[in-house]
Amino acid sequence: MAMLSRVADSIYWMNRYIERAENYARFIGVNFNLAFDLPPSVSEQWEPLLIATADNYLFYQHYDEPTRENVINFMTFDKRNPNSIYTCISAARENGRTIRESISKEMWENLNQLYLWLRNVQPKQEWDLNHMQDFYSEVRNGTQLFYGIVDATITRNEAWHFGRLGRFMERADKTSRFLDVSYFTLMPDSDVTGSTLELVLWTAVLKSVSAYNMYRQQNQMLTPKHIAEFLILDKLFPRAMAHCIRQAELSLYEISGTPTSNRFSNQAEKKMGKLRSEIEYTDIEDIFETGLHQYLDQFQIRGNEVSKAIFETYFDIKPVEAFQYQSQS
Repeated sequence: MAMLSRVADSIYWMNRYIERAENYARFIGVNFNLAFDLPPSVSEQWEPLLIATADNYLFYQHYDEPTRENVINFMTFDKRNPNSIYTCISAARENGRTIRESISKEMWENLNQLYLWLRNVQPKQEWDLNHMQDFYSEVRNGTQLFYGIVDATITRNEAWHFGRLGRFMERADKTSRFLDVSYFTLMPDSDVTGSTLELVLWTAVLKSVSAYNMYRQQNQMLTPKHIAEFLILDKLFPRAMAHCIRQAELSLYEISGTPTSNRFSNQAEKKMGKLRSEIEYTDIEDIFETGLHQYLDQFQIRGNEVSKAIFETYFDIKPVEAFQYQSQS
């Protein structure tokens, strides 16, 4: 069981780290989309990214100002940041290396290739916006290729479900933080609410999670309420919080072998089920009544509680060889 626990832990975290790296590339994409769309009178804001991802405390230990260059470097290349794209890809590769016997050859080769490419990238101060966007597109393409290879080469066994569980837990958390970015960006300026600028911001959030086209198929109007409803409550869109939590729960039940018709067989299933049913029995009016930021904050806290229960149920079996810096507040 200790061996299984080590392998399961590594597969779970390998997937979470890959998903986190992709989402950080997307976070920065939000701001690049905005940089192109904002009127000249409005300056770019980079601090909201740090606040929404809870990286702001660590950032100010190493940097004085949240300038574009500083935030991009911290979130992308800084090895002192446990959540930077570089650190996440390195950690995913390290987890993959320790369990090479449990993953496909193609998975390992793709992961190694992504890591070596990233390690050799030399960020330059003079990179223009197009160059930076190309770089973040490469990160996103590399991580999506990894998931394609996983789905094409891995047996649908326990290991596959642990990976899927990690991917969807991470994705649900990050979608909630994408929505939070808009809150933190709009918060200082109440004049923005209801303006064209607010719409530009929300559109950038949709585009950053590749949701713009799917959203427009379902909604004619671009409104903050409809956009929040789509990204929180939609059960079919792959990055919507409700969809992610449901998929994570299905994999959790597959791992334990508990029929989904039963209530739950451990604390992880119990906490996940409560979180899923809470989302299912919520509508957008409830969320805006609570306050979007407050709702998302609560969701992140409860998501962390589910992650903790998963760790205690499946990975916390002594001795555990766990790769470090795996939590994110």
